[in-house]
Amino acid sequence: MAKQTIKPDAAQTGHVPVNAKKETKPKAVTKETTSKTEEIKAPKKSAVAKTTATVKKSKPLEIIENNELKSVEAYSRFTDFDIDLFKSGKHFKLYEKFGSHVVEHKAVVGTYFAVWAPNAQYVAVIGNFNGWNKGSHSLNYRWDASGIWEGFIPNIGVGETYKYYIKSSTGEDLEKSDPFALRWELPPRTASIVADTFYEWKDQDWMANRYQYTALDKPYSVYEMHLGSWARSPESPEEFLSYRQLADTLVPYVKEMGFTHVEFMPLMEHPYYPSWGYQITGFFAASCRYGTPQDLMFLIEKFHEAGIGVILDWVPSHFPGDAHGLYNFDGTHLYEHADLKKGFHPDWKSYIFNYGRNEVRAFLISNALFWLERYHIDGLRVDAVASMLYLDYSRNHGEWDPNEFGGNENLEAISFLKEFNATVYSNFPDVQTIAEESTSFTGVSRPVYTGGLGFGMKWMMGWMHDTLDYFAHDPIHRKYHQNQLTFSMVYAFTENFMLPFSHDEVVYGKGSMLNKMPGDDWQKFANLRLLYSFMYTHPGTKLLFMGSEFGQVAEWNYQKSLDWHLLEHASHNGIKEAVKAINNLYKSEPALYEKAFDWNGFEWIDAANMDDSVIVYMRKGVDRDNDLVIVLNMTPVVHHDYRIGVPAAGQWQEVFNSDAERFWGTGLINFDPITTEEKYWHGKDNSIIVKTPPLGAAIFKRVTAPASTETKKSKKLK
Repeated sequence: MAKQTIKPDAAQTGHVPVNAKKETKPKAVTKETTSKTEEIKAPKKSAVAKTTATVKKSKPLEIIENNELKSVEAYSRFTDFDIDLFKSGKHFKLYEKFGSHVVEHKAVVGTYFAVWAPNAQYVAVIGNFNGWNKGSHSLNYRWDASGIWEGFIPNIGVGETYKYYIKSSTGEDLEKSDPFALRWELPPRTASIVADTFYEWKDQDWMANRYQYTALDKPYSVYEMHLGSWARSPESPEEFLSYRQLADTLVPYVKEMGFTHVEFMPLMEHPYYPSWGYQITGFFAASCRYGTPQDLMFLIEKFHEAGIGVILDWVPSHFPGDAHGLYNFDGTHLYEHADLKKGFHPDWKSYIFNYGRNEVRAFLISNALFWLERYHIDGLRVDAVASMLYLDYSRNHGEWDPNEFGGNENLEAISFLKEFNATVYSNFPDVQTIAEESTSFTGVSRPVYTGGLGFGMKWMMGWMHDTLDYFAHDPIHRKYHQNQLTFSMVYAFTENFMLPFSHDEVVYGKGSMLNKMPGDDWQKFANLRLLYSFMYTHPGTKLLFMGSEFGQVAEWNYQKSLDWHLLEHASHNGIKEAVKAINNLYKSEPALYEKAFDWNGFEWIDAANMDDSVIVYMRKGVDRDNDLVIVLNMTPVVHHDYRIGVPAAGQWQEVFNSDAERFWGTGLINFDPITTEEKYWHGKDNSIIVKTPPLGAAIFKRVTAPASTETKKSKKLK
């Protein structure tokens, strides 16, 4: 790999404020300089100090000339207890110990470095500060068989670029970026940067009351997005909007649209932009494409001020084989499984973590807690869980070995996921972990103590596929496929399901959500409004990928902005207004969320009218007065006198209609409250006659009980 000899910009290299804490009293010291490359030798294992330094306040970095400090001082942030926890895989705050930390040692401010490379014979820090000299700043190897190399380098601070030069046990020369670095150079450059995550948070109210927004009996509507392609400046379409610029535009938009949460596709540092962030090399670094760590924190804070939670895609399933990354880190299979049947992913040509290694488990769980703690993230959506669970995932016969019991389950990965979830919820009980898991694996969203994996929610991939298949049919043929809509209720409450229309459904030739719909333009838009109405009234939480909320015509293209100009058309603006309205209805009607994962929250009224392709069902809340009746007409045929059974007598008011004119519909609305008749229908003692909009959804709620009923209630109260 070529040396990183180009100095970073002034914002990164200047003597900017750094965080430090005094360790000892000031003492006159002189600086030791190094002008020539020293002979590279394996250092002796020497004892180091056990004192620690913590980052608290910022102060200017002062270079003390002519001091007596060595080029690398013996210094440590690790205690014996830290080492024991690390070796046993139970240290879940490794980011406080490993990586680069600006501290003050012997009255001199500098940076402490620590890296895990147990099979190396020599490790040094190289960077702009020493001309990328491999022999001038060698780290000390700990005596305790932890495999940790560490040391304090005086007079360098925040903004310094660096890598680790590693001489492997076989003599291989490696230059590796820091696995725990908090910031990286802008790709294609690959050096780490000394940084901190100090930020004066102002979201205390949100954090104190977050449980009210993340509980499983609260509305949970997620806007999934790719930060680099949501929007770009028309004047500079090749440039990304920064985290802070997005705080001015993205936050008010998500709030306007009524979403309760935003989900970012991975923001960890990744060298290959077309990977969309799923090929991560800097697991602890927010992508510098959009700004600094503090800039991202500012964006998250603004979401919290707006009452919106932030979910982050997290990828513990694999990592790329880039030479500067985790692969072959110290000349051995350190982070990845050495057996390629377990350690190499055939689909993504990437490497799979060794979930059976204690230190690797601690690395991954520490990474999860890092984002929850330092960045105030409100949830983690875990990518590619299915690929972790099965030894034969995407492998042919002979390409995998069964586990010790003869099965195809990856027992080490299952154990890791259970420990991950148990640790997250024990430390952050008011967040959610969400599994992207596409198989019938049992208990994904059930507690670990009952034998489950412990996730809070799981993507309902079966519902998504069946629903899109159904809507792809021309309405005249839908009566033959109605079971595709109704089948989901057979298993809807076996897990805590999230209903996803994600980025995966609008790439690789699958077409946009709008173009999945059949018919002419009017039918496409009507179908899409109907589809979203079905999603929001079906049990489970919701997820919608950016652009789908206004009917993006083209497939998602990560290289450019969404087609916001489409909102100039009434049809696209109508979709946007419909999604906004259904989001607000979802948040305001308890029947749609209070029992989202409970059989008692749903009831079929009529699922058998295949000839008309009309289905009717009920969503039920804790208070039965909040019950809703949903009517879906899956064809363009209007029924002006359609009788449906309702659970209670009184007047029923239409509270939502996807065919409203403001949504670019025909305006076939049930305007006035409809009084029930004592006519038995659909197994109910009372029924009403409604108009079913073409390719539309109509939602009804009882607004007035019969006078006789009110009189009886008042007598009982007296």
